[in-house]
Amino acid sequence: MALPAVWAGKGWLSPLQRTESPRSGEELESVLMLSGSCSAVTLRQIQHLRESGCVLIPLDVYRLLARLIAPLCACIIFALCARRSLALPDICERHFQTSTQGHPMTEALAAIDIGTNSFHLVVVKLKDSDRFEILAQEKEVVRLGSGSKDMKYLKDDAMDRGIESLKRFRQIAEISQADIRAVATSAVREAVNKDDFLKRVKQEAGIEVEVISGFEEARLIYLGVLQTLPIFDKKVLLVDIGGGSTEFLIGQAGAIIDANSLKLGAIRLTDRFFKDEPVDPRSVNKCREHVKAYINPMARRVRLHGFETAVGSSGTILSLAQMVQILRKQEPTRSLSNFVFSRFELAEVIKMLVKADTVKKRQKIEGLDPKRADIILGGAIVLEQAFEEMKVEQMTVSGFALREGVILDALQKSRGGSLHQLTDIRYKGVLHLAESCHYEKEHSDQVTKLALQLYDQLGGLHKLDDINREYLQAAGILHNVGFFISHAQHHRHSYYIIRNSEYLTGFNSREVEIIAQVARYHRKSDPKLKHEEFARLSLKDQMIVRKLAGILRIADALNRTHASIISSLRCELDGSVLQVHLETAQGAVPSLEIYTADVRKGLLEEVLGVKVEFRVDNLLDESNAAAARQNTGAPGIEISH
Repeated sequence: MALPAVWAGKGWLSPLQRTESPRSGEELESVLMLSGSCSAVTLRQIQHLRESGCVLIPLDVYRLLARLIAPLCACIIFALCARRSLALPDICERHFQTSTQGHPMTEALAAIDIGTNSFHLVVVKLKDSDRFEILAQEKEVVRLGSGSKDMKYLKDDAMDRGIESLKRFRQIAEISQADIRAVATSAVREAVNKDDFLKRVKQEAGIEVEVISGFEEARLIYLGVLQTLPIFDKKVLLVDIGGGSTEFLIGQAGAIIDANSLKLGAIRLTDRFFKDEPVDPRSVNKCREHVKAYINPMARRVRLHGFETAVGSSGTILSLAQMVQILRKQEPTRSLSNFVFSRFELAEVIKMLVKADTVKKRQKIEGLDPKRADIILGGAIVLEQAFEEMKVEQMTVSGFALREGVILDALQKSRGGSLHQLTDIRYKGVLHLAESCHYEKEHSDQVTKLALQLYDQLGGLHKLDDINREYLQAAGILHNVGFFISHAQHHRHSYYIIRNSEYLTGFNSREVEIIAQVARYHRKSDPKLKHEEFARLSLKDQMIVRKLAGILRIADALNRTHASIISSLRCELDGSVLQVHLETAQGAVPSLEIYTADVRKGLLEEVLGVKVEFRVDNLLDESNAAAARQNTGAPGIEISH
């Protein structure tokens, strides 16, 4: 049955129309009769409504129909909800309020963890900047990474299962009118055809997916774990065993001391060592040797740093903990958070798993989820070797993991921290990368300062938000890190270093790509579709890169001599002419800066639709000002930096 959608703004709007920047006051009031909820959504969601079978009808017609059929619909809704033991959602009208960042601020948020073995959903009601109440949780075993050679390719049937699961997750999230943030881990991260999957998810399920690095995955898991265990001040060893990878992290007081993601997952090891039944004891020994060799470098780092408490998260560790609980003859508990088991107890459980040499036998083990019986042995051996090599005597279980970390991370980005400064963990990551490349701090700081002044004063023209300001700030600090490799083509080296660094914690892969491309285009060629990396971006992200790169090119040019001659700048718009007033120390003549900025201003003029002129203030006398203006056209100056 089609769901009626009523246009409550000015005029009519075709379901085929879309806009990335809805004008103020234009909202689509979607009346979801079957779920008994009303919500106001922006035009960006029209496509989702259309894909769900929505039909646009005039508001007056809807009101007439509502008076006639609303009582009957209410009875049907109540009966269906009662039969299915579902909570009847409040019938309300809820308008999204746009924050200064330009992102909708809602009272509910949904996080989706697209894992190699399982997909997880958590829907929460936001309390404040760091607290939430869980409204709904779902888990579906999808096996996205199964059946392909070393997880290099997502099979069509696995993608189909994943998309159907995500469609259901989206419906659950919409009951609470929750914004959705979805992250994908090992299986998608490694797949050569991941773009096909991500495109299908967006088109068929209406969900944008962020593919996160292993390092970022570990950070988000740590953030989630800190919300459920009293371990903030302790030095923690965190172990999270997934289907395709295992994340290790050492952290204290929210700071990451060390972290790594290893390609040791329950599904990956099962496909390699335990495909045949019954399980051969020699295969168990080969698996142990393989895991031990793989884990050894990280184990050395763990022993070097030391730790006070070991924490385990993920379905594999929860299943092993449940089996330990049965061995103790304890009653199963609703939650295993803060449950502690020892090295000896883990060894006893693994003996049981090895002895049960077929899936059917393992399915009969009390406490083990039958759906995990085919892959549990591989995951258990990873934990066994982690205990052995990292000298772990006991482990505390966390019920929170990646999805809760995603919630907390989204909360911090939308509600916490200064809007005009990179959030702390992002800023530290950017500085870490810059310092590791021995960047020229004074020049980068000056360029970043001027770039942000331009960004703030040109807001009415570029119409970007404060999240994009963070990207510009990061690109400004990092734009010259390519010098670490070579002066020649250093802008391209900067792109490669930024794109492949694991230091940029707190940024997802899309954000890192934007930052890397803005840095890459701070000089030389403008962004072009013939450039493969730029062409892969969405149209929206291409425009973001062009605007930010246009600003960064000017800022970098205005410190051409690396002497920080220009103390600040001020922008004035006179019709179609943007005048950039440069304030300098008395006696300073920024002739080379102005010449270089004139050469590089074309991209900014194009994306903003204005003509840019530079004027000099605060010079010692008018003769110097005239000299500066005359020198802007001086021939024979090569612009290479």
